Amino acid sequence: MVQPTTTAKPAQTPAKVTYEEFLQRYRDVHAEWVDGEVIELMTASDRHQDIVRWLISILSLYVETHDLGWLRPVPFNMHLPHLDRGREPDILFVRKARMSIVQQANLSEAADLVVEIVSPESVGLDRGHKFVEYEAAGVREYWLIDPDRQQAEFYRLAETGRYQLQMPDADNRFASFVLPGFWLRVDWLWQESLPKVLDVARQLGLLT
Repeated sequence: MVQPTTTAKPAQTPAKVTYEEFLQRYRDVHAEWVDGEVIELMTASDRHQDIVRWLISILSLYVETHDLGWLRPVPFNMHLPHLDRGREPDILFVRKARMSIVQQANLSEAADLVVEIVSPESVGLDRGHKFVEYEAAGVREYWLIDPDRQQAEFYRLAETGRYQLQMPDADNRFASFVLPGFWLRVDWLWQESLPKVLDVARQLGLLT
């Protein structure tokens, strides 16, 4: 007996949405918008979130004390309109002079400073596509922090429009260009128990 033949149905292509539709439908979802497609992101590890919490605590004190601008942790979307991207970096900073790009649910343009905490699942994206996108969009400073490899890279956008790697000094301290006067000891990031926020604030001259 001849078996009837069946025709496999082609896999459905995810429906594309506009950026405005993405903001409305996925407001409460940790996701990014890439060429009209919605990419849902994985839940971060405890170590990842601990570093984000620690950095936000220190940066918030510094930014508020010096009245430098606007700072947010994930989730908050950053629209890169010329690249058809809507990314959600771990930390975003916008200078006071550019506060007009801060919207109710997103940034309308690239932030001045972006921080990504690298995970095993995101290492290729953070070092590859996002690196190129942030550079092309004009993110002035990009921090890549990889707790698994205990490796931190700090990039500054040069006048050529390309990122240049910024090396820590002899004391293993990185000094930010976007946040004047702010510095960070790189080895703090790899301590099993991160330094006390108030102790770091004192070293930065924020507390007496």
